[in-house]
Amino acid sequence: MTTTPAAPLPLLVLGKGRDLRTERGVECPGDLPAPSDPDLVARARAAKEALGDKVFVLGHHYQRNEVIEFADVTGDSFKLAKEAAARPDAPWIVFCGVHFMAESADILTSDDQTVILPDLAAGCSMADMAAIAQVEDCWEQLAEAGVADQTVPVTYMNSSAAIKAFTGRHGGTICTSSNAKTALTWALDEKGGVEGDGKVLFLPDQHLGRNTWARDLGGSLDDCVVWDPHRPMGGLTIEQLQAARMILWRGHCSVHGRFSVEAVEAARAEIPDVKVIVHPECRHEVVELADEVGSTEKIIKTIAAAPDGTAWAVGTELNLVQRLAQEFPKQRIAFLEKNVCYCSTMNRIDLPHLVWALESLVEGRVVNPIRVDEQVAADARRALDQMLALPGETSKD
Repeated sequence: MTTTPAAPLPLLVLGKGRDLRTERGVECPGDLPAPSDPDLVARARAAKEALGDKVFVLGHHYQRNEVIEFADVTGDSFKLAKEAAARPDAPWIVFCGVHFMAESADILTSDDQTVILPDLAAGCSMADMAAIAQVEDCWEQLAEAGVADQTVPVTYMNSSAAIKAFTGRHGGTICTSSNAKTALTWALDEKGGVEGDGKVLFLPDQHLGRNTWARDLGGSLDDCVVWDPHRPMGGLTIEQLQAARMILWRGHCSVHGRFSVEAVEAARAEIPDVKVIVHPECRHEVVELADEVGSTEKIIKTIAAAPDGTAWAVGTELNLVQRLAQEFPKQRIAFLEKNVCYCSTMNRIDLPHLVWALESLVEGRVVNPIRVDEQVAADARRALDQMLALPGETSKD
């Protein structure tokens, strides 16, 4: 009997209402300082100084400059989670990022540490595109189609703890945008190798999965199918599932999915000698046209190593692109898309929320703690540990 897909998640206005199945629409209690308060910077500095080594502030690359100023460490999501785990003497970890990142930090840190997200409504649209009930329904339908035994789940770091736990329970691994090739190779080797007939269920970003399969492993796009969680059997036939090597979840990044072929062509027409560098969460046709493709860390390192005068059109989040332009003024750095493209949920972490979280700690109150269920954390840790056991330097990125 075919399982009925889970009902679509409600579209809630950020910060209004509650739905515990999703990172969106979570209420954030407490009175925040006014954004117009001229003393916000001084208040943040005073609170952080008062807390001393008891607090460790993490800042994701896509955060606003006003927040990055107070970060002890900046980086990508998994790097930041590991940095938190490496500071066992800091009882409070303030994670300036989004919900799934704070969950990963909670999984990796000790029971004596508390991870705090300054705004609980700072979720991730990509992570929201794969709810645990939908993924479990998918797996049941893959079993009905007779392909589950041939399939290994590989889940991108940009996913909820529940999805990471699903991956751990089913013998899969987590990946980052840096080590996706290594993770896919390992998963396929578990079922006969890249040239075999094993399959990967790649969650939740279809573009990273497709780009890694086609660009890094030399696979055919014809081997990829997209699983739509809102349609019976993912909108696919049993024959399509049996023939596929990559079963890609119908998810994407709301920022990187905006970059277009037209934007690349316009950059090349308008900027002399421009090099286009994009994130692998971009659509396949955009990635194919780019000069360089890589994770956020790779984008930063590539631009940092380039000669003065190099022109770049950068396809990633706008806060980071603007920061790169400030840090490397002798290079010509432009945003690839003409339309403004901030990560709206990442930008929910602003200075008023950070001040509120820090001053609450000074007063002895812990606001917005992120706590992952013990069993979910154990299963997710299994998948994360599998990633850390992968060969190569990038498995640690």
